[in-house]
Amino acid sequence: MMLTLELEAQCDEKGKFDEIVEDKGVKILIDPKALMHVIGTEMDFVDDKLRAEFIFINPNSKGQCGCGESFMTTNNSNSAKQGHS
Repeated sequence: MMLTLELEAQCDEKGKFDEIVEDKGVKILIDPKALMHVIGTEMDFVDDKLRAEFIFINPNSKGQCGCGESFMTTNNSNSAKQGHS
């Protein structure tokens, strides 16, 4: 499974079953297939001397790649699912 973060000024393309999460004026659409893999995830923006980027703290993550862009979760049947933030 691949999860994609797209930043848009306006979000007009809501899928029929997409979940909408809104906080502090930011609206996020979540595909229902991804919901169980990202539920509980916190998103933050880090701006320091080394980087300026969004970071994701995902309690469902069981591992991630070295660059931090891909993560892995497991579902109830213990088969691995791979995502991309």
